[in-house]
Amino acid sequence: MVDRRRVLGGLGAVSAAGLLPGRAWAAPPLPKSPVTLTVVDVAGNLALTQKAIESYRKAKPNVVSRFVFTKAPAPELPAKIKAQQDADHMDIDLVLTGPDALSAGLDQGIWLDLAPYAADLPKPSDVYLPQALKMQAIAADHGRVVSYYPSGPLLEYMPDRVKAMPKTAAELLDYTRQNKNKFIYARPSNSGPGRTWLMGLPYILGDTDPRDPANGWSKTWDYLKALGDNIEYYPAGTTQTMKELGEGTRDIIVSTTGWDINPRVLGIVPKEAAVGALQNFHWVTDAHYMVVPKGVSDDKLAVLIDLMGFMLQPKQQAYAYDQGYFYPGPAVKGVTLDMAPEDSQEAIRTFGRPDYDALIADHPLEVPLDAKSMVSAFTLWDQRIGAGKG
Repeated sequence: MVDRRRVLGGLGAVSAAGLLPGRAWAAPPLPKSPVTLTVVDVAGNLALTQKAIESYRKAKPNVVSRFVFTKAPAPELPAKIKAQQDADHMDIDLVLTGPDALSAGLDQGIWLDLAPYAADLPKPSDVYLPQALKMQAIAADHGRVVSYYPSGPLLEYMPDRVKAMPKTAAELLDYTRQNKNKFIYARPSNSGPGRTWLMGLPYILGDTDPRDPANGWSKTWDYLKALGDNIEYYPAGTTQTMKELGEGTRDIIVSTTGWDINPRVLGIVPKEAAVGALQNFHWVTDAHYMVVPKGVSDDKLAVLIDLMGFMLQPKQQAYAYDQGYFYPGPAVKGVTLDMAPEDSQEAIRTFGRPDYDALIADHPLEVPLDAKSMVSAFTLWDQRIGAGKG
């Protein structure tokens, strides 16, 4: 950490826009006695980061006594945090989220602006991979990227049940008509694959404006409605789609690089499952963020800022390879698979796909929608596609 200076009480509530001209700001001083921090994961990110977070506790027992880890559905958390803030009673200190709850929280103004503490954090352009840096821009200083991957949307299928994998969007629609209820994807507002599928389709279908769900997605909404006629229901999360593929209830599901690798490592999906991409495919990249709700005390904020810097060190980032869940996973430069724990290296060697390198190199990488557009896309999907189907 850089030199810490005591600042005005309650700086945790000060935004970058409210800084005094020419004033140098930094995070509050680290507490004199250790604190307990509550971390809520709405993205499955703890699979990638919990070991690194626990490493911080072991390295600095003088500032943090323990972490309390909990999980919650992404669509529900922003409203819960807003209610706590309105009651002036925050019991959540750090949130690990994907672009879904990040965007909803930005829309509601619940995340703390970290710009005043930039001097205490690594400069994004110095540490992040190029695409991770683009994902960082989505947070608008209200969070820090902690994990990154190219994501999808990919289609995962069982070759013994799908003899001719659809190669175009039209072929997929025909397949679902001929094989009712054999294709599925999860609700986009609570699913990484569902979200990338929703944002990736406008590129695949050649829609008028892939960045404008309200006015530029006419082909996408028509296609999703037609597809929905052949879908039994929309699960609340991705895990259920993986289970149903593995059990044989479904033959094709929407997936991503990490959701392809990790469930096969875990045995939820058979190892022989295959993946493919539709014609005109563009990657929609994804990231996980560390965000702090407004209202966190200065003692806790000081530790959280210090923790964020720790989490962006290459040694800690190497844990993000995990068991392929967010493949590759690291968001910062200079982190290679040989730096990861041996079990991570073995999982990637056994269940990874060499084809991914070429697929990433040969297709465009697009950042997700901005916060307001993503919230709009989720709302429109819920109203037009998901309503009435669960």
